[in-house]
Amino acid sequence: MEIAFALVALTVGVCAVAAACDRFGWPTPLVLVVVGALAALVPGVPTFTLGPELVLNGLLPPLLYAATASTSLVDFRRNKTPTVLLSVVLVVFTTLVVGWTTSWLLPGVALAACMALGAVVAPPDAVAATAIGRRLGLPRRVATMLEEESLLNDASALIALATATAALTTELSPWRIGGQFVLTVVGAVAVGGVVAVVLAVARRRIQNPVLDTTVSFLAPYLAFLPAEAAGVSGVLAVVVTGLAMAHVSPRVQTAASRVAETLNWRTVAFLLENAVFLLIGLQFPLLLAGAGDSGYSGARVLAVCLGVLAATIAARFAFVFAASGFFHAVPRLRPRAWSPGVSLLLSWAGMRGVVTLAAAQLIPGDVPGRDVLLLAAFATVVGTLLVQGLTLPTVVRRLAIPGPDPAQDALAAAALGDAAAGAGLRRLDDLLTGDEPEHVVRQLRGRSRARSHAAWERLGRPLTDVTTPSVLYSRLRLEMLAAERAVVVEARDRGAASPEVLRRALADVDVEESLLDRLEELEPLAPDRALAPRSGGDGCDHLRVSVGREEATARWGEPPLECHECVAAGTAWVHLRTCLHCGHTGCCDSSELQHSRAHFTATAHPTVVSAEPGEAWRWCWVDARLG
Repeated sequence: MEIAFALVALTVGVCAVAAACDRFGWPTPLVLVVVGALAALVPGVPTFTLGPELVLNGLLPPLLYAATASTSLVDFRRNKTPTVLLSVVLVVFTTLVVGWTTSWLLPGVALAACMALGAVVAPPDAVAATAIGRRLGLPRRVATMLEEESLLNDASALIALATATAALTTELSPWRIGGQFVLTVVGAVAVGGVVAVVLAVARRRIQNPVLDTTVSFLAPYLAFLPAEAAGVSGVLAVVVTGLAMAHVSPRVQTAASRVAETLNWRTVAFLLENAVFLLIGLQFPLLLAGAGDSGYSGARVLAVCLGVLAATIAARFAFVFAASGFFHAVPRLRPRAWSPGVSLLLSWAGMRGVVTLAAAQLIPGDVPGRDVLLLAAFATVVGTLLVQGLTLPTVVRRLAIPGPDPAQDALAAAALGDAAAGAGLRRLDDLLTGDEPEHVVRQLRGRSRARSHAAWERLGRPLTDVTTPSVLYSRLRLEMLAAERAVVVEARDRGAASPEVLRRALADVDVEESLLDRLEELEPLAPDRALAPRSGGDGCDHLRVSVGREEATARWGEPPLECHECVAAGTAWVHLRTCLHCGHTGCCDSSELQHSRAHFTATAHPTVVSAEPGEAWRWCWVDARLG
């Protein structure tokens, strides 16, 4: 009963704090740590021990696997140089810097034990980086590098910790350490790859979404346990399996399975991620009491905690800026968008988390000063979360590095959706035999084009007196679905049909409504953004030789704010496009009469530019490319 009560209290606490943080915009990890520390001081609150077995074997595999679901294997390969530097070389560098600093502050403690503490505090936390970075709107490039670093550095740190603890009882040579590291990494990659292949083959044959999601819950442990049994890194094996499965999932899973897996993993990750930060705070009194009985003075313990925290932060700054200098000296190796501002963000965003606190428990119990080392690890976790986490918003604002651009994302999504819709329509043309009912063909074409039009309608000036067709359709259909649901619920209350029939009828309504909710979100973007593809967006010969928005305006003047052909026909238009060959301005494909496309059909003029204020993106009718 006590365990059940504790689990319920923990879950309620996590949900309450997370809801409050969402409501007031507070950083959830920081608040959970503080709430946990304060709760631990309340009389009657049970003592929680965050043992290494629970975290490293129980919580870490699913947390890492969940993190890989939002990581692109393509980006991972593209960022391989900074990722290896941050997740491997920086871990070793931090281990050495913190180890030597601790040895100087705690004379009499074995250097190997001090190096073990360095390995413990070396890896930033994937959860903290994601939770805080995404909330702040960090530049996508920086957020991606932080997430990719955090996926691999846990494995590097645990290997370094195992080496340091082994050095307490065995003399190790650099060659032996290097060979063991290579063997551990290669073995983990092999195990993770084999598990991914087996899972891909198995899941290709699973059509039941519930069974498929259950298999996905087993996936991190299917990689972790064999790797650990083989003496290689289970953490790295989980990351390899997760990255591979995320990459191949569109080919081996059904759409229903992917949706179910995503929703279930988001729930699991939410509970685990937030619970571990609350548990970190609950460790505070236990660690403080242990350090008080260590025999060291309070001043010495405080000096060690502050010194380890300072050395951890300083080591990251020194390494990141040294790497930045190296990249600028060797431009061929320089990652994209690695500027001094990016270096500062990468340096300041190195918050530590649950892995640090759990790994500290692996330091042997007979090491002199172990309680002080554990408290120093805790102080580093809390210190980086509070000092760096609380000041990171200010750093982001002062640097003024642009974060993810919703306008650019919307433009890219519209172009991609158009290409996908075009592929679907071409496939439909290949499948048609001429015997299909015409109304069925019209319905198929209409559904495919509607998705593409909805994304394009999100672009353009805000329409104050006109609702775009997709949003209007969505709003009206939602009202219709509400009426349909009311009939199903009434039938359920009257017992007019079997429960299975009622569940299926309600599910049909819910699935369609969830899709319409997505369309309802596609509202016009803010009017103060300049919308044009980033450099390198010219995707075909027609766009490369055509003029741009400014030159078109110089030739034919400012485009009209209306479609003259729609005015003459008495119809409404949605957005406007200007031909880059003759200056004709007509309405877009979401408009009823599609005068811009009709102009292309009549004249074969290949390229247009958006005539909407603040937009400069161009489109090639011939190649269906954005420029």
